[in-house]
Amino acid sequence: MKQPIRIGALVSGSGTNLQAIMDACELGDIDGSIVFIGSDTPDAAGLKRGRRLNIPTFVVNYGSIIRRYKKTPETVTVPDDFDLSTVLSKQTLFPADADGETVKAFFITRAAAEAKLLERMNPYPFDLLVLAGFMRNLTPYFIDRVNTVPDHPRIMNIHPALLPAFPGIDGYGDTFRYGCKMGGCTVHFVDYGEDSGPIIGQRAYEIFEDDTLASVREKGLKLEWELYPKCVKMFAEGRLKKIRETYPLKDGKKMHRTVVRILPPPKR
Repeated sequence: MKQPIRIGALVSGSGTNLQAIMDACELGDIDGSIVFIGSDTPDAAGLKRGRRLNIPTFVVNYGSIIRRYKKTPETVTVPDDFDLSTVLSKQTLFPADADGETVKAFFITRAAAEAKLLERMNPYPFDLLVLAGFMRNLTPYFIDRVNTVPDHPRIMNIHPALLPAFPGIDGYGDTFRYGCKMGGCTVHFVDYGEDSGPIIGQRAYEIFEDDTLASVREKGLKLEWELYPKCVKMFAEGRLKKIRETYPLKDGKKMHRTVVRILPPPKR
């Protein structure tokens, strides 16, 4: 018999997706529970949701680390096991021609913050880490220390657009301003890029002529609150399998891509 899964969560804001997952756990739709809630923002409202239920919470203030690096970079120390060249060889957040000092500053400050994040998470063993509106890109340094078993990703994110279209922080706004007739949301596993990991699930809505950015966002959020718990539920049931697929192209070449296959529901 499968054991209930332990779910860690990271938030930056209100935590409405976190609440949807917590509700699904409480109702028994997800066989699991939230074991900690962390944030990069001291006043994130999502932390209060956990405190009301006596769930352990903590904060790693990314902003203060980044400001300190800009002022006195020598005061920001990276962990002993951080290797910049290794991280740079794996990351796909920045293009090859990006400014070297900007890239270096990004990964040094993120490694300093992520080391603290891992330290705060360490007392709470978890099976899945959900990013519920966590507005920070995770780096290979952090990801490799969570995804310790090959082909078994453990970091899940929800994005407010139908990926691979409109990655980044303003998916609904980008969708609306582009004049799309359909919008949606995507749950995916996290990889070394920005919203580029293998897709687990998606939901879509129609955009009409009288829609506004506010109404588009409202439609999307309602779908997010349905989709994210369903994807966590499938993870808890062991139904998500990461595989490497090969697809033939017209020029005779082949494309390789990592995808998620959804396995059948468990037999009752």
